[in-house]
Amino acid sequence: MEGGNQTVAIGSQFCSPQPLQLSMKKKVYFCAGHGYEVKDAYGNLVFTIENLLGFFSSKVLVFDAADIPILNLKSKKFSWHSRWQAFKGDSTNEKDLIFSAKISSIFQFTTKLDIFLANNISEEVCDFRMKTNFMESTCDIFAGQSSTLVAQMNKNYTAGSIFLGRDKFMVKVNPNVDYAFIVSLIVILEEIVSTSRSSSSHS
Repeated sequence: MEGGNQTVAIGSQFCSPQPLQLSMKKKVYFCAGHGYEVKDAYGNLVFTIENLLGFFSSKVLVFDAADIPILNLKSKKFSWHSRWQAFKGDSTNEKDLIFSAKISSIFQFTTKLDIFLANNISEEVCDFRMKTNFMESTCDIFAGQSSTLVAQMNKNYTAGSIFLGRDKFMVKVNPNVDYAFIVSLIVILEEIVSTSRSSSSHS
């Protein structure tokens, strides 16, 4: 949603008047899932993300630098459009829903997501959309159906990322755009892509 000249979904405290560059590093815990660390350009910890696996659904908790949960990202594994929902704090109550994300199209090497804020009940037109390039090494995030770019992700491939799953992402966020929201979208995208690749490798 627009707050003055800001694009706010999670909170205005996560909006910077300057362009922001963040690095996201995937952490792999053998036999215990994975998570992410998000740092700013100066190496300061901004967010930590922990993946909690379940049989019927999984959820991802996003913590701020003070280790306070600010978002609960929850997947509906049996939903027709592979929907993810984002709730305030660690809640799963519908009244605390902030946004939903669902796949609009997915091919072998590209993925598109539509993002709907909680007040967009009809979901006829998305509030934001995400589009990866071939091989899903970059992702552009746009405002609605426009060509207005609000953030961009680039994936850095290393030996660790290829063989150990320790991916690293560089995220550029435009001024006055909620970077907690952008980070949560990148995490959802990565969870969807990882699940899709895992399913393909076992099919």
